[in-house]
Amino acid sequence: MSGRFFTGFLVFFSLFALYTLHSYSSRDPTSLFFNPRVGYAPAYSELRRQQAEQFITLVSNSSGNHDALGLGNSESRKICVGIPSIARKGARYLRTAVGSLLEGLTPEERKEIYFVVFIAQTDPTVHPAYKEHWLEALTDDILVYDIPNEDLDRIKNMEKEAGLFREKGLFDYSFLLQACYEHETPYIAVFEDDIVAMDGWYYRTMKGLELAETQSALRGSPDFLYLRLFYTEEFLGWNSEEWLTYAFWSILFIVVPTGVLLFLHNKSAQLKRIPPNRLIMFSTGVCLTIIVLFFSIGRATVLPLPVGVNYMPKYGCCSQGFVFPRQKALTMASYYTSRKTGFVDVLTEEYADQHNELRWAITPSVIQHVGRKSSKVDDYGPGSKHGLSVAETIWNFEFERNNVDDLRREHDEAVGRKHGTT
Repeated sequence: MSGRFFTGFLVFFSLFALYTLHSYSSRDPTSLFFNPRVGYAPAYSELRRQQAEQFITLVSNSSGNHDALGLGNSESRKICVGIPSIARKGARYLRTAVGSLLEGLTPEERKEIYFVVFIAQTDPTVHPAYKEHWLEALTDDILVYDIPNEDLDRIKNMEKEAGLFREKGLFDYSFLLQACYEHETPYIAVFEDDIVAMDGWYYRTMKGLELAETQSALRGSPDFLYLRLFYTEEFLGWNSEEWLTYAFWSILFIVVPTGVLLFLHNKSAQLKRIPPNRLIMFSTGVCLTIIVLFFSIGRATVLPLPVGVNYMPKYGCCSQGFVFPRQKALTMASYYTSRKTGFVDVLTEEYADQHNELRWAITPSVIQHVGRKSSKVDDYGPGSKHGLSVAETIWNFEFERNNVDDLRREHDEAVGRKHGTT
């Protein structure tokens, strides 16, 4: 009776554990239990989008000037935040990006930011946000093309649908970096316009920059290339390049317990009754089961990146949010200009590899990519899957686990610690 009860309990416990692991790993794209319907569901990002929209609506209905909204001629700017934006058919992202980056900031935090929106259209009036009150009220500068007519004609040619988007995107990125460089802030952040920023992104980013500086110094480097504010866990799974490492630890995990059992077998009269080959088969079977389960659960679940900043010299994707030290921003602007065509993220990694630059990523990601319509035209190219466009699969899965109330409380506590009130 007791044997049946134990067997039943073991089966029940195993099924319950499997269900729990399946549920928890459903948002892990590196897991066998990954569920696209759950993983790609916009949970926190949708709530944050609503907060951003409410903020923009409030500003749109007000007649406040810059000072009333917390801006002003501050000399203590710590970072220039730039967003290049183009008009997209059937999609408006800029409101959410600007709203989520600014909603919830304290007046002091806002005064530390020089906020620029670059309307990257030769005719800026075609962009639906260009003439709207909120854009002027919330930004320090609305940037438009101020270039010779010859260059302007070239940009017009790039604007054609399915045109030279790789060349224009790179030109716009360089243009914005150079514009921010002129404001002499220590750091320059560039965000794509189809992102949502979490509540508290700013204090986390500034803390991340401090950690990146410290970690770079510990590695013997006076600086670093960038701090990445977004990445997708999809490329941080069990990559084949590391198969030797996986094999080594897997073999060790089998050999050590089996060796211990055989040692005990020789020392124990009771264990000696069991044939050694059965003991080896039992130990190996249990260890293999655990190994298979370990890898099936997913790397992002069993070996998540620690909170803070992490060295990320590869597998980082994409260019939704970078923060560059000021001089590095100028260097990259020159590099992009010299290359003329290509994707920002690819060329940035190429430059970093060639010059042995340090690259850091903040964990957890402080922004989410919410674009559903790519500016690069190939919405349903080879990279599309799960019935989603290529743009929709660029996703940080952990971001959606955030809780609105928890983030607001953590933000308030961080501000309190800064002022010595908590």
